[in-house]
Amino acid sequence: MRQEYEAGSLDETRMASDPLVVFNEWMEQAIAAGLLEPNAMTVATATADGKPSARVLLLKEVNEEGFVFFTNYQSRKGEELMANPYAALVFDWHTLQRQVRVEGEVEKLSPEASDDYFNSRPEGARVGAWVSPQSKVVQGREELNRLQEEQEKRFREEPVYRPPHWGGFLVRPTAVEFWQGRPSRLHDRVVYHKTEGGWTKQRLAP
Repeated sequence: MRQEYEAGSLDETRMASDPLVVFNEWMEQAIAAGLLEPNAMTVATATADGKPSARVLLLKEVNEEGFVFFTNYQSRKGEELMANPYAALVFDWHTLQRQVRVEGEVEKLSPEASDDYFNSRPEGARVGAWVSPQSKVVQGREELNRLQEEQEKRFREEPVYRPPHWGGFLVRPTAVEFWQGRPSRLHDRVVYHKTEGGWTKQRLAP
């Protein structure tokens, strides 16, 4: 199942000096192209002894500090990030023949920042954060349904506030790579590395 990639090209000499500027431009183009959930990203984590795992999450914010997502801190990814605070992200915008790879150090967001995002979520999603013991074994869908009924009953009497085990992570990038598909598998790859003075930019062989 081969396909030639001819949608575009990258010229590192014409790319912004800050990779987050380039990322935001690419995200805007992915949104304009009508891609389904262009903020979907693979998040790879590892245990303290280096055993990796990966899953798809939604990016919720990108700012001058980095990339933000939210999760259950007691989930597998949450526990791995606490034990080994580094992550890799991958955005695959295949329709545009583009990919972005991010590597960086990870830290928890402040409780206030997590509260702000949590309170912006639909009520069902807020209740769901209390319902699911994420990544833990459950006996069946019936157990989740029972937990949901219990929490919905509870929060008919009080506001749905953020669980202490749920919140945000910030990935502070140390490397960001932009990939554009090209014919004959001679793809364009431009990588930025964080330095004390800002960012360096280099072309990589495909």
